Amino acid sequence: MDLKRLQDTPPWEWPEEAGRFFHEILVDGGADPSDRLIAAELAGDYTVIDDTLADALLAIVQDNSATEALRCTAAVSLGPALEHADMMGFNDPDDILVSKKMFLGVQKTLRKLYMAPGLPEALRRRVLETSAQAPREWHQEAVRAAFASGDEAWRSTAVFCMGFVDGFEQEILAALDNDNEEIHYHAVRAAGNWELEAAWGHAVSLALSDQTEKSLRLAAIEAVAGIRPAEASMALTDLMDSDDEEIAEAVFEALSLLSVFYEDEEGDDGIDRPVQ
Repeated sequence: MDLKRLQDTPPWEWPEEAGRFFHEILVDGGADPSDRLIAAELAGDYTVIDDTLADALLAIVQDNSATEALRCTAAVSLGPALEHADMMGFNDPDDILVSKKMFLGVQKTLRKLYMAPGLPEALRRRVLETSAQAPREWHQEAVRAAFASGDEAWRSTAVFCMGFVDGFEQEILAALDNDNEEIHYHAVRAAGNWELEAAWGHAVSLALSDQTEKSLRLAAIEAVAGIRPAEASMALTDLMDSDDEEIAEAVFEALSLLSVFYEDEEGDDGIDRPVQ
């Protein structure tokens, strides 16, 4: 199996043994560093992530002998599984990516790492961003501290986390006017996630403008659908036939998701929400 070929292949086309292949590379300390980095990035995909891969990724995050880049990548790859588990719970076997035990273990370990002295700053930021995708009570204070730090990198991390952690509507709206491109991008996504009505005009303007940077424009399209679902189709109609296939596809996906509704958000799967 060719790792770089898998990197260029859509995950839904990966062979069944792809997850085992990634795991073999992740646990092999003697493997090529660039291969481990790619494997860590790919291992977090929904199509392969499971307890075995999550455990391997978490071990790398905790490994002081691993490179900072590898540890950061491993941390980021745990995020989607945490978000999915927090959203979907553990009642339906078909919706489980990682077990409840693994989910709680990852959250506990990430919090411990975040609080530990001496953790490299970039890794500490990634640990906060990842753990916040399944928010708990302690994230409120951590995000406020990050936002108040005055450091642009930490403020970017804070605004990213605000897309998942409740209680930061005014900070998100203020960040929409931030000159820092990364902060602005995270603010647009956060506004869409929380359906912030006051961000509607800003999101529509970004989505419709050909002058908007591509990644920001894609985020704005998603935000438009999130903020006013009933009006999104009309607002984005001119983009449905865009010559830019990526833009047209983003509009189609955003509008398609409007028909998806999640149940059991109150956490009656047995998880204590929030974990303190």
